[in-house]
Amino acid sequence: MSHSLPKRLVAEAVGTALLLAAVVGSGIMGERLAGGNVAIALLANTIATGAALVALILTFGPISGAHFNPAVTLADASQKGIAWREAPLYIAAQIAGALVGVACANVMFQLPIFFVSQHARAGEAQLFSEFVATFGLLAVIWGCARSRSDAVPFAVAAYITAAYWFTASTSFANPAVTLARSLSDTFAGIRPIDTVGFIGAQLLGAGAATLLFRWLTPSLPLDADAVVVPHKDDCLREFHGSK
Repeated sequence: MSHSLPKRLVAEAVGTALLLAAVVGSGIMGERLAGGNVAIALLANTIATGAALVALILTFGPISGAHFNPAVTLADASQKGIAWREAPLYIAAQIAGALVGVACANVMFQLPIFFVSQHARAGEAQLFSEFVATFGLLAVIWGCARSRSDAVPFAVAAYITAAYWFTASTSFANPAVTLARSLSDTFAGIRPIDTVGFIGAQLLGAGAATLLFRWLTPSLPLDADAVVVPHKDDCLREFHGSK
């Protein structure tokens, strides 16, 4: 069953808001309880984020595709998973939701609604990490969407959980998340000046993975579930019919 655009946009906004509340809130809680042990704080942040991703993708995936990520939306639009005219609306909803989620996390821990992060995340290693993190995320999404779409929520959460630890940047892999986290000077924050490089690296990584999987597995199943990348739209049927 196809959902109306307003419903899909609300699902994207609410889902992204809850994701950011989980990411930033668990970062604050982890840092407060870890007693200065950064590894324990990161572990708490990782577990909460991975668990939230599974729950949120399962909840909102059948409605909007559960992108929660402008890089995913652009990649999906490039493969005709959603119409290009809808992509800017999806991205606006995701950014708005991300800002609301950060505000909620800050308020829950008695912090200012928004306050600019001073957490430096600069340098070539950080940027390359974001390229790798986002490349891997889109590779997981495209690979699973083509073969076993029901596994996407768990595969995405597992990958992000791992990428928190194997990337120097702790795997933002999401432009909306990156922008929103610049407004919380907490464990999960990032300086606004560092967001531009992060977002550029993320978009490059998403594009590279999309091109690779377009070559590796060029056909999408018409009956794929609408999880992370919805593929039941009329535009996709037209795409396949034109091949």
